[in-house]
Amino acid sequence: MRLPHGAGDGRAAPAQAGRHGAGDGREVLAGAGPGDGRPVFPSPRETGGPPGAGRGTATPVDAGAAAGAGASLGQGFAVPAPHGVRGVRPVVLKGAEVTVAHGGPRAARAAETSPRPASRWVREPTPPRPVARYLPPPAPECVLTRDGTYAARLTLAADGESWLPERWALGGPEPYVVPLPGNQPEEPDAEVQPMSDGRVLIHRTAGLRHTFSLLYPTGPGTGELSVGSVECPDGESLRLLPPAPDGRRAYAVAVSPGGSTAVWLVAGGSCGPEHLGEVRGHCSGGVWLDHEGRMLALDRAAGGRTKTVVVDLARGCEVSPLLQISAESDDRLVTADPDSGLLLIRSDAPSPGRHRLGWGVLGSTLPVRFPEGLCPAECVMTPFAVQPGQVLTPEACSVALRVDGVGGSWIGLWRPADRRVTHVAAPAGWLIGAGRFDAGGELRLPYAAGEEPCGLATVLAPPADVADSASVPVRPVPLQQSPLATV
Repeated sequence: MRLPHGAGDGRAAPAQAGRHGAGDGREVLAGAGPGDGRPVFPSPRETGGPPGAGRGTATPVDAGAAAGAGASLGQGFAVPAPHGVRGVRPVVLKGAEVTVAHGGPRAARAAETSPRPASRWVREPTPPRPVARYLPPPAPECVLTRDGTYAARLTLAADGESWLPERWALGGPEPYVVPLPGNQPEEPDAEVQPMSDGRVLIHRTAGLRHTFSLLYPTGPGTGELSVGSVECPDGESLRLLPPAPDGRRAYAVAVSPGGSTAVWLVAGGSCGPEHLGEVRGHCSGGVWLDHEGRMLALDRAAGGRTKTVVVDLARGCEVSPLLQISAESDDRLVTADPDSGLLLIRSDAPSPGRHRLGWGVLGSTLPVRFPEGLCPAECVMTPFAVQPGQVLTPEACSVALRVDGVGGSWIGLWRPADRRVTHVAAPAGWLIGAGRFDAGGELRLPYAAGEEPCGLATVLAPPADVADSASVPVRPVPLQQSPLATV
């Protein structure tokens, strides 16, 4: 027990190989639409369900039997109905590199030219799905608030041995850094997160107890305000989630070996850490889907597969499905932009045995696309910033990618409407994985190099390719009008 301390039918249809989508990559269609077989990304503004239903407990989602075919792409943001899940259609893969037939090798046997007669009493075993090893994305070297005003990181002190927190102020005309040394050196596994008021939350671990404090400069020294602690059982890990949209609160998740995940409000509550609820399954990731800090997307591992679910923090951590491309795939949400609805997804659905980066639109009926440009064989791309303010124009959003290859790390710039990624050299001393777009499309990258301990480089996004943009049939649906699957 954790103690706070201080202030369709049920059968999957065979996948079908089809044409490529507009020449820009692969398509994966999930038939979760309201009868037309098209995928649906539900809107966070259309959360349904009776008030108080399942309040205080997580609602489990059975991706197999309960969902019928396991073929929904975002049929959540609604409280599951008491009589099960309806309106689920089989999944169809179009243009996949490897076609997986969920119903067994019947299609392969039909095309077999061997004269050996087939026996109705003999069933050939279904070939096993290749095991796709998933490596979590590397953590950025500093954490930014949602508006990019402040940043925080843990860095080596002048002696080169001890660690201390730093607060970076990036919202003024000239960026500057403020060291926040405490009474003793910090451990290298401590987590820091900036708040919108300029303070820095630090998460320390002492045995089974996780303590949280707010650090702030006080003249030559550092002030520290304890906000409480959480005691976790042996074997349970606790980590901070990405900064909340409002910048006033901070959240954490604690994953137990028994297969459940607890969600905590660790800063910004009324009296110390507050336990908000439990989510069944081992959860990783963490992406905010709205500007209010209510809808949180987590990648939940259950039943041998990983699917993204939505956790409603205002309704006792109620859970609803968000992303399920196929019943046999691992589907994770990497990042999301609440303004345009653009989603960046990593999945092995189009290429079993290989996790690929794709994109979709929240509230749209279009398929998830996996462009070849986002899946190079010689390097790994991880999105870390999306251009805000592009309301209902996800294809025009600039996306910044951290590119890790043999030669190190650099910047990739891409739009959904473009067919290629523009590669840009990172500034010297770039805090790898950190950066933010402004509404005009300028990418701001914090760096520390040589005699400049705090700098902010600007990279301009390349102009949109008009020809490529016109060839991509993107039809975003307003969030208030997006169709929802019946759950």
